[in-house]
Amino acid sequence: MLQDYLPLIIIFTLALALGFLVLGMSAILGPRRPTQRKAAPYESGMVPYGQGRRRISVRYYLVAMLFILFDVEIVFFLPWAVVLRELGIPGLVEMILFVIVLTIGFIYAWKKGALEWE
Repeated sequence: MLQDYLPLIIIFTLALALGFLVLGMSAILGPRRPTQRKAAPYESGMVPYGQGRRRISVRYYLVAMLFILFDVEIVFFLPWAVVLRELGIPGLVEMILFVIVLTIGFIYAWKKGALEWE
């Protein structure tokens, strides 16, 4: 049984070794000219001000949750569409229930104002 996994183990080991080799050669042979400007954090072309540990609005988390919600929806639609004929009516009913639950989440987010930009 271990022989079945041997090619996978060899490829994984080679990929890991190559990754460390490239990182090591980059650290040894790469140019190093550090300056204060290069060490400064860069964020969308704006000069950073204040501490890096400022409070972030909850709206960012809400947008992230919405992205995950609708991303999960898309991930489940494609496999369902591929095997729709094999699933028949029970598969269609399950997907309708799934879409209803996601629609409830969408309506909730809409009512909370998560989809409005300020």
